[in-house]
Amino acid sequence: MSDVVPPEVRPKPVVPAKPPNVGAPSPSSPFPPQGPGIGGGGISAAPPSGIPVPIGSHGPSHVGSHTVVHSGGHVGAHPPAHSAGHGHGGSHSSSGGSTLLGYIGIDTIIEQMRKKTMKTGFDFNIMVVGPSGLGKSTLVNTLFKSQVSRKSAGWARDEKIPKTVEIKSVSHVIEEGGVKMKLTIVDTPGFGDQINNDNCWEPISKYINEQFEKFLKEEVNITRKKRIPDTRVHCCLYFIPPTGHCLRQLDVEFMRRLSHSVNIIPVIAKSDTMTIEERQEFKQRVRKELENNGIEFYPQKEFDDDMEDKSDNDKIRETMPFAVVGSDKEHQVNGKRVLGRKTAWGIIEVENPNHCEFAQLRDFLIRSHLQDLKEVTHNIHYETYRAKRLNDNGGLHPISSNDTQESNL
Repeated sequence: MSDVVPPEVRPKPVVPAKPPNVGAPSPSSPFPPQGPGIGGGGISAAPPSGIPVPIGSHGPSHVGSHTVVHSGGHVGAHPPAHSAGHGHGGSHSSSGGSTLLGYIGIDTIIEQMRKKTMKTGFDFNIMVVGPSGLGKSTLVNTLFKSQVSRKSAGWARDEKIPKTVEIKSVSHVIEEGGVKMKLTIVDTPGFGDQINNDNCWEPISKYINEQFEKFLKEEVNITRKKRIPDTRVHCCLYFIPPTGHCLRQLDVEFMRRLSHSVNIIPVIAKSDTMTIEERQEFKQRVRKELENNGIEFYPQKEFDDDMEDKSDNDKIRETMPFAVVGSDKEHQVNGKRVLGRKTAWGIIEVENPNHCEFAQLRDFLIRSHLQDLKEVTHNIHYETYRAKRLNDNGGLHPISSNDTQESNL
C-alpha cells in the first residue's frame, strides 16, 4: 500500500485567480511537483511558461483563462474519489488501459492544418509570358531546382515558332519534407514573336478565364467533388527584355489588360547584359511607366492587410521589377559548386544578391508569398470573374449530364 492521503482529508489546493505562468503549479499548493510519473515521462519539474500543459499532470492548472484540467484528463470537472488510488498522471497501468498523453491549446490547430496539408497536398500554377530567347524555361527550372519546364515534356528545340500564341502546360508533383505540391508550368510560346502582334494577349486572357469557368462549374454542381482540382493561374511572371530604354507598347498593353485577372510579377530577364547603373535606371523607368499607365502588379497596395504587411510589401515594390539571371549549370567558385553563367570575364552567380535579384524573387515567390498568391487569386480575381459571370448571364446555364461526366474525369 502506498502512502496516499485519502481524498476526503486531502486539503483543497489554492489556485490563484491569474497565475503568472500558465500550466505551472500554484506556489501555495501543498503538493510539490512529483518525480517520475508526471505525464508518464519522468519529468521532475513543472513545464515552464508558454509550454502547453500535458493531459494527466498532477494537480490543478489553468488553461487559458477559463478551462481547468484535473488529473485523469477531466476538463472542468473534479475527479471521482475512487480515482485517487491510481498511478500518477491518470495512467491506468494496473488495469492495462491506454494512457492519454498530449496537450491542450488553440495553437494545436496549426499542427492539425499541417498534417492535413501534408496528406492532401496543394496546387500551384505559374504562367510565364514573354518573347522567345529570354530564358523563361531556364529561370523556372532554376526556381524549383528541377526540370519542370516545357522542354522536359518532349519539346523539340527545332520546332518552329507558332504563328499565333499557343498555350502549353506541364504538370509535375514535387515532394519535399513530406509535403506534396502539384506544380503546373503554363508557357506561352509565340507571344510577341510576330511582325503583327495585335491582340496577341487574347489567347492568354481566354485561357485564364477558361480556368475560372472550369472551377465555377465544379462549384455549382449538385454532386461536386470533395476537393475541386485547382487549375487557375496563381501567378504570371512577365519577362521584360533588357533593352535599358523603356517598356514596349506590347508590354504596357498586356499588363494593363491582364492585371485585373491574374497576379502579374514583372521581371527583367537576362539582367547581366546591363551594368549596375543601367539596371537601376531601367528599373526606375519601368516602375514610373507602370504607374503612369495605371498598371497594378502584385502585391497590390489595396490588398495589404495590416501595417506589417504594408511595410514588407513596400520594400518588395521598391525592388520590383526583379532583375534576374537564370542558369541550371553549376560552376566551381572558391571551392564551392554554384549555379551561374560563365563569361569571358568571370562567373555570374545566380544566387548571389550582389550579381542579380534571383534570390529575392525566389524568396518572395516561394517562401513568403506563395499562399497569399493563391488567396488573392481565389478571393479577388476569381470572385470578380464569378460575380461578373453571374450578373451578365443571370446565373449559369444548366449543366448537362455530359458536362458533369467530363468534369468528373
